[in-house]
Amino acid sequence: MIRTGWVLSVLVTLFLLGASAAPKLMNSPLALEPMTVVGWPAKYMLLIGLIEVLCAVLYIIPRTALLGAVLTTGLLSAALAANLRVDNPLFSHTLFSVYFGILVWVALWLREPRIRNLFPIIR
Repeated sequence: MIRTGWVLSVLVTLFLLGASAAPKLMNSPLALEPMTVVGWPAKYMLLIGLIEVLCAVLYIIPRTALLGAVLTTGLLSAALAANLRVDNPLFSHTLFSVYFGILVWVALWLREPRIRNLFPIIR
């Protein structure tokens, strides 16, 4: 269970760093287009990319993983709200943040006994 949690956590972190933060930090058109669609100015792309890197780093370090998960949830909530506001497709764009957030928390729950004690499925 713990090993599965770590594998999922690494995949979450790689996605945040590679597919989300890196294009923003490199000022890629792949990152600019979705930001334009939801109404975010390009001047915030670097800041959002840095916030994503911070969330990923905090999440993968065991001592700060809970804080990283909470901050990542906040980041994903903002993405959800932005996609909802512009009426992006529900299941592919808008709810992606929910799917990814569930993955973040399931991975943390699997890898951290303290989280399992805090949120037990069965007692």
